[in-house]
Amino acid sequence: MRQLSEADRDAIRLAQDPQFARWLGQITATGGCAHPVHLSGSTTTRDALTGEILHHYDTRREPGERLSVRCRNRRATVCAPCSRLHAGDTFHLVRAGLLGGKTVPAAVCERPRLFVTLTAPSFGPVHRTGDRCRPRRDGGACEHGRPVGCGTVHAPADRLVGQPLCADCYDYPAHVLWHAHAGKLWDRFVIGVRRHLASSASLPQSRFPDHARLSFARVAEYQKRAAVHVHAVVRLDGPAGPDDEPPAWGTVDRLNDAVRASAHRVVVRTTYSPAVGELTLRWGSQVDARPLRADGHGPDDEAVAAYVAKYVTKGASETGAGTDHRLTAWQDIDSTPLTDHVRTLMRTCWRLGGLPEYAPLRLRAWAHTLGYRGHILTKSRAYSTTYAALRADRAEHRGHGEASGPDTVADAHWRYVGSGHTPGGALIAAGVAADLALNREIALEETRVVRRGPR
Repeated sequence: MRQLSEADRDAIRLAQDPQFARWLGQITATGGCAHPVHLSGSTTTRDALTGEILHHYDTRREPGERLSVRCRNRRATVCAPCSRLHAGDTFHLVRAGLLGGKTVPAAVCERPRLFVTLTAPSFGPVHRTGDRCRPRRDGGACEHGRPVGCGTVHAPADRLVGQPLCADCYDYPAHVLWHAHAGKLWDRFVIGVRRHLASSASLPQSRFPDHARLSFARVAEYQKRAAVHVHAVVRLDGPAGPDDEPPAWGTVDRLNDAVRASAHRVVVRTTYSPAVGELTLRWGSQVDARPLRADGHGPDDEAVAAYVAKYVTKGASETGAGTDHRLTAWQDIDSTPLTDHVRTLMRTCWRLGGLPEYAPLRLRAWAHTLGYRGHILTKSRAYSTTYAALRADRAEHRGHGEASGPDTVADAHWRYVGSGHTPGGALIAAGVAADLALNREIALEETRVVRRGPR
């Protein structure tokens, strides 16, 4: 007879608890969250005029006198249920800025819109997929005695893809510092697009906000070479935002020209360092800007939203370009199950992070993401709705906001009392998450059958 594991024994203990049904209800309400946050406290909702208590909730009646809520981690490797929910919210956030909905007018689909991809520059030749990796007829070698070419046809899953042909020739400091300044490069890129649009319309740059507004949502993604590139939806509105039509001169072609011009011109210079010097950082030469057209002749809006939502849930460890947890010591780098290329980038972060001139970049704190310290998804204020608004809509839809409103006052007292599951709780939560995922798949398949109709 198989001996029960610690998780099995703990799961049996939980199932025999008199409050198990309520505990299971909490876990189901979190979607089977892998690392729930536990809160203790109460909320009292009163009528603002009369002071009458409309609703009172207290965790003293809950199992363990606490309430479990979602961790809301976006990374699928950390919490798959919360990551799935975050991906759905991201899809609706991006889709609303493309097609309308969630307080955004449907007219935005007629605006000048682009799907833009900006890449990092080259920091040295790396192995790549294709017919042949890097064919060379002269068969030469670099100064370190390594071949400067490669005639192999690499499969996409080949571990050599993205690795430098010569690690000693590769500019690791530039790679790390480019990551650390990628957010500033994006900010200057957006400013450059506005300035180019103003100049092309014969407007003073300071008067651009009086005539038009640039809205965007962007997501960062790690390439095989462990360098970040950016996908963005860029939209041109009138000065009041999505409710306002852009000026007559605001066309897709003019927006396209402004995006490409800004991407090629914008530069950021690093602080001078005796160890590295002063670097001039730019976007890579590969810039892709595809018009999104309401007539269906451009990339599909739904597909673009799904594409962005897919990458926003990927952690650094899932792409092989870092880890999802911060490094606390130099020795942690050696224990990471990553390629030598990525570990060298981490070590470069650690070394440069110890220099006083780079202290503001906090490179050691961001060594696990190879120096990149920006948000995976960012958007302009007027692009579409917000994550907070989407969560509020979901809570209202589930009936969690029945007693709240403009004529009520809530008195809330909450404190953090822990997080995570016991071994048995983790086992049960994983089963709940699997059941919910299966139910979603069945519901989606039934929806597809209804849309297709009878064969």
